[in-house]
Order: sequence, then structure tokens, then C-alpha cells
Amino acid sequence: MGLTRAPAAYLGDAVYVELPPLHAEVASGEPVGLVESASAVCEVVAPVSGVVVEINPAVEGSPEAITADPFGQGWLLVLRPADPAELDSLLGAEEYDRLAEEE
Repeated sequence: MGLTRAPAAYLGDAVYVELPPLHAEVASGEPVGLVESASAVCEVVAPVSGVVVEINPAVEGSPEAITADPFGQGWLLVLRPADPAELDSLLGAEEYDRLAEEE
């Protein structure tokens, strides 16, 4: 889980990240962290309910990777979904970016 290109471009260079603790239970649609840049703060919202099973320690020391490489080194965390069927309702990154461009 991480940012898509649209929020990464909006934020610019990230300077701070706050992530949930490992094994935290999260609810779909609820904030699970935040990413801050010089110009804005963006809440990270859980796309599905589940448990945090992995956190990217690299972004805490180098938050700029979150917006510079959101699909590579800038990933944030891994969720184990409580209900895998919830994944079927999610947009792919490209679909989300297209939708964001239309707004």
C-alpha cells in the first residue's frame, strides 16, 4: 500500500511520514497514517479492513521516496485483508490516476 501518482504529484517532496504500528488492525476508509510535505499534509487511508503485516522502514528515514518513487521504494505498508473479497472493489493505480485527472 502506498500513494498513487496523483497524490504524490500533489504533495511534492515528502518530508515526514507517520505509519501505524505493525500488527495494528485498520478499518476500510479510516486514516492509518499521514505523509507531510512542505506544502501539504495527506492522510493515508486504508483501502480495506485488515491487519498491518509489514511496514517499509526505509521511508521513515527517507520520506522523499514516498513521492519520488511511490510504486517502488516509496511503498508504505502491507495489509492482510480481513475479507479478501473487499479487494475486488478497488481500482487499480492506472484507473485511479485516470479518475483523478478527470476531477
